Amino acid sequence: MATATTNDNQARMQRLAAVRPRLVSFARLQLREPALAEDAVQEALATAIEKDAEFAGRSGYETWVFGILKYKILDSLRAQRRQGRWQPFDDESDDDAIDRQFQQNGRWQVAARPSDWGDPEASFANEHFWRVFDACMIALPDNIARVFSLRELMGLSTADICKETGLKENNCWVILHRARLRLRACIERGFLSRHDL
Repeated sequence: MATATTNDNQARMQRLAAVRPRLVSFARLQLREPALAEDAVQEALATAIEKDAEFAGRSGYETWVFGILKYKILDSLRAQRRQGRWQPFDDESDDDAIDRQFQQNGRWQVAARPSDWGDPEASFANEHFWRVFDACMIALPDNIARVFSLRELMGLSTADICKETGLKENNCWVILHRARLRLRACIERGFLSRHDL
């Protein structure tokens, strides 16, 4: 019986060690301070170890641990705000660059049209896609990356993002639009141009 428990503990630690690099990358993207990111990941891993018996298998193990990390990151962001270390969101003015992608009638300019990504499931299963995606996320300006992550990676509603960041709703939607356009362009350059999907 002791051997089974030891094997279970070893398997759990291996699973956590395997997911840790992605947790750290995600936390750094959101918190932008390596020490805060490490603290949030350590707290998430400690919680995952403590509550391992509660993992019901309704989602993947990595998804479950990321869910724990999501709340640790939100706690850290709130603590930053309470301590006055919150970086306010600037309204970045690259509207001209965005406007140049569209015609007067709102349709894409021919040169700016999105590429055909083929089968999305095949892209998402491709490890190179995720390396390019991570690099593109890191290349986004801090505030744009943070809002995009809160919405698309952490699943917060626009109202919750506005509450957490102090943004107005229309500004939040503009930032999300900019993030999606920049990510699309970056992924097309770094992934689609080198791979046939």
